[in-house]
Order: sequence, then C-alpha cells, then structure tokens
Amino acid sequence: MIATGNYASHDERTWCVFVHLSALSGFFIPFGHLLGPLVLWMIKRGEMPMVERQGKEALNFQITMTVAGLLCVPLAFIGVGIVLLPLLWIVDVILTVVAAVKTSGGEVYRYPFAWCWIA
Repeated sequence: MIATGNYASHDERTWCVFVHLSALSGFFIPFGHLLGPLVLWMIKRGEMPMVERQGKEALNFQITMTVAGLLCVPLAFIGVGIVLLPLLWIVDVILTVVAAVKTSGGEVYRYPFAWCWIA
C-alpha cells in the first residue's frame, strides 16, 4: 500500500519508527546516530514517501545535534560545555523517541531546532 496524503500504511509507519529510533544506535556504535537513519532512509526512500520525508528529517536533526555537540566540546574548557553536552544528549533522546511515537501514529513529525542540511 502506498501512502497518499496523511495516510500511511502500517509498514511505512513502522519503517519511519525504525528510521527515527536507529539514531539511538549512536550510543553503541560510533557515528551510528548518523549512519542508522542514513542507511534506512537510502534503502526505503524510493518505495515509501513518508520514509523519504521522515528519513530526511531524522538525518537533518542528527546532523544538527552533531554540530551542536562539536560546538559544546570547546565550551567544556570554560565549564559551559560540561553542562550543555549532557543536556544536548537528553534532548536528542527525548525528541527522537517523541518522533518515533508520533510517526507510529501516522503523523508527519518535524523536529524543533533542526537545520535543513538535506533538502
């Protein structure tokens, strides 16, 4: 079944959940937070329009979190990054789970604070 409008098949919604949650692999695999969404998006983007949109969204958000994390590293030397980096990780996990829950219900989720790196 192909998604039309706001209606997505169960399989498509499931793949969207996987795309978002695959970012959590970054806690176990180096660069997994980028590779997980990238690989799943590349595999399913031609078949499932919702996965096309949500894959880009997840990847853009993870790239944004990576850039923000890299900016926190030098700030750690003055103490600010020591507080910001754990907060950044918490926000990343919470918003990733929220995105997975929303897309499981068929909603098109937009991450707040995400820059559009991949259009």
